[in-house]
Amino acid sequence: MGKPVLGIMTLYLNDRGLLEERPVYQKMTAAARKLGLDLIVFTPDDVNYRTNRIHAQRYSPESGKWRREWTGFPHMIFDRCRIQRSKRFERLKAFRARYANHLYLNKPIGNKWSVYRTLSRDARFRDHLPQTRLYESSRDLTEMLGRYPLLYLKPAGGTGGRGILRIQRAGSGGSLLVQGRDHSRRIIRPMRIRPSLLPAKLASWDLRGRRYLVQQGIQIRLPGGRVHDYRMLVQKNGRGEWSVTGCAVRIGPPGSVTSNLHGGGQAASLASVLPGWLGSEAKAQKVQQRIGQFGVDVARYLEDSYGPLCELALDLAIDNSGQFWLLEVNPKPARDVFRRAGEKEAYRLALVRPLQYALWLYRNRQRRRRTTGNAAGRQTSRTTGGTAGRTAGRMAGRTAGGAAGQTSERPPDRTGKLPEAVVSSLASASELNEYDVWQA
Repeated sequence: MGKPVLGIMTLYLNDRGLLEERPVYQKMTAAARKLGLDLIVFTPDDVNYRTNRIHAQRYSPESGKWRREWTGFPHMIFDRCRIQRSKRFERLKAFRARYANHLYLNKPIGNKWSVYRTLSRDARFRDHLPQTRLYESSRDLTEMLGRYPLLYLKPAGGTGGRGILRIQRAGSGGSLLVQGRDHSRRIIRPMRIRPSLLPAKLASWDLRGRRYLVQQGIQIRLPGGRVHDYRMLVQKNGRGEWSVTGCAVRIGPPGSVTSNLHGGGQAASLASVLPGWLGSEAKAQKVQQRIGQFGVDVARYLEDSYGPLCELALDLAIDNSGQFWLLEVNPKPARDVFRRAGEKEAYRLALVRPLQYALWLYRNRQRRRRTTGNAAGRQTSRTTGGTAGRTAGRMAGRTAGGAAGQTSERPPDRTGKLPEAVVSSLASASELNEYDVWQA
């Protein structure tokens, strides 16, 4: 039997076949080989739906080159597809529906609004969630500004810090200070406007149509004026258990309201920022323990709510009193923040843990199948033995009564074909498991 195969599913970034995170997949391929795991990369556009074969990409560490090859479906799929406004994303949704019964390391979770509502149902998380509401009209904005001096507007399905606005009450004059990033991630410089003019100013943003969230802002500016937050990665390990892989700091560029690395942010280690921000090493250690347990609890809860998951990134705000808030959850996180922060071991684990978990998942499934097969074999043996005994008894009774040979039972089909009803039932079972059992 060959190696188990893990397929990393992603999306092309454009119609010319540009693939995201290729260097990451190269590192993961080399690591997978050491673990005894085979790795391919594919997109839904690489699938032949008629033959159920994939024109996958495979990296060779020896040659340092990628090659295409036709292959069957992998044993497991690691879904790395991020939200796009494209036909490619629509085709992804069709793939997920068609092959829903295949073995995935992770399933999709809801958007930011769905995740917020899900987490807010549990008392353990409620105090760590900034007040948030879905934008329906300018009244939502007015009411939230009446309650909080600082707000963020963000799209429920957005990624990478695009289309985010920061609105702050500016002193006693009643004006508002608005700044942010547009939908192309360009920085919007601070502008001071009257509250009555805010709805007109935001009309072109189509806040309701784009399903924007209005979120309570947390003061996360460092002494130099740059915003910062904390990216914590929680993953399943080689025993199938949730654990914290690492936590690093993201610091936004001057003038930015977001800290995303794609938007020009910088990465730093937790040890280089948190003790100074909180005022002591002891306080930093205590907060680190609290957010670690919080991250594991969130991951377990969201998996119970949405289905199988293998990793989540939590973006946290920590104020200088040590109180922390969950800003959002990212189910398809990048790993580069740890490399940039100089956290080499966290970066290595971030790449390896999904592979270790995939192997654990594969072996666990094989073990269950063997157990099920053995149990079915024992049941068949008992049934066959009992049937044989009962049949022999009946035949002996009929022979003793002088009725030997006078039976209405059909003789076995000498062609070796199964009865039509049995064939039909097996076909149905095969259809149910068609995408669940692959080239084991």
